[in-house]
Amino acid sequence: THPPIQLSISNSIYTITLLQQLVFSFLRQSEFVIPLKMALPVVVDAEYLKQIEKARRDLRALIANRNCAPLMLRLAWHDAGTYDATSKTGGPNGSIRNEEEYSHGANNGLKKAIDFCEEVKANHPKISYADLYQLAGVVAVEVTGGPTVNFVPGRRDSKICTRDGRLPDAKKGESHLRDIFYRMGLTDKDIVALSGAHTLGRAHPERSGFDGAWTEDPLKFDNSYFEILLEEDSAGLLKLPTDRALVDDNEFRHYVELYAKDEDAFFRDYAESHKKLSELGFVPSSKVNAPKDATVLAQSAVGVVVAAAVVILAYLSEHSKRGK
Repeated sequence: THPPIQLSISNSIYTITLLQQLVFSFLRQSEFVIPLKMALPVVVDAEYLKQIEKARRDLRALIANRNCAPLMLRLAWHDAGTYDATSKTGGPNGSIRNEEEYSHGANNGLKKAIDFCEEVKANHPKISYADLYQLAGVVAVEVTGGPTVNFVPGRRDSKICTRDGRLPDAKKGESHLRDIFYRMGLTDKDIVALSGAHTLGRAHPERSGFDGAWTEDPLKFDNSYFEILLEEDSAGLLKLPTDRALVDDNEFRHYVELYAKDEDAFFRDYAESHKKLSELGFVPSSKVNAPKDATVLAQSAVGVVVAAAVVILAYLSEHSKRGK
C-alpha cells in the first residue's frame, strides 16, 4: 500500500494554478483562442440573415431620406481600407466606431455616419457593426444607380484601432496609391475601379482641405468620373492629385479609358473590387461558423480546470473536518 497523499492548502493552490497555466497555454497556442478585444464569432443563422435583410431596407430608407449615400460609402471604405495583408490587421471589423479611430484626420466627418448606423443597429442588435457598415456601403451604391455588390455577412467586431496613416492621402500620387492598395492585397484595376466611387459626393475643406464635387451629379453613381478625368477642361469640378495620377500613369490610364467609354465594364469591375475591399481579412460563407466547435472545446478545457479545482477544494474541506 502507498502512504496517503498529504495535500496542503498551498499545494492545492499551486496545483490549480498549474492546471490553469497548462490549459490556457494550450488555448493561446491553438486556433481556438478568441483574440483579445475581438467579439465572439458571428453565427450567420436564419435569424441573422433576416435581420440583415431588414437592416438593408432600413438603410435604403435612411439614405434616401437624408441624402447620405456618399457619407455611408465613405464610412464603409474607411473601415475596410485600413487592412494590412502582411500583419492581418485592420480591415472591415467595425473598429472605426471607436473614438480613437474615427478621430483620425482621414475620418473627419464620419462620426455622423456612425450615428446614422447606430439608429439601424438599435433595431437590429444582432448584426455586427462590421457587417452593418459594409452593408451601408453596398446599399449606398445600389440606391444611387450603381451596380449590385454581392454582400456576404459574418464579420466580427473589433475594438483594436489601427494607427493613423493607413488610408490614401489625396495630396499624393501614383506610387503612394500603389503602396496603400498593394498593402491591402489589391491590384491596379482595383485602384482605378474603386476610385470611380468618387462619382458620389464632394470634398469638404474642413475634412480634407479640398472643396468641390468630382461630377455634375454627386448623388448619381455612374462612369462620369472617368469621362471628366479625360477632359482637358472640367472647370468647377474637383481633380485631386490622386485623381490626376490615374491619368498620368499608363497602367492606370488604361482602365480610366476603358471605364470612360464602357459603363458596363466599370460597373462589373467596381462590383468585384468593392466586394474584395469589403471582405479584406474576412473568411466568408460556411467557414464563418467554424469557430463554434472551437469555442466549445475551449470552454470544455476551462471546465476541466474548474472541475479539478472543485474536487481538490472539496477534498481539503473534508480532510479539514476530519482533522478537527
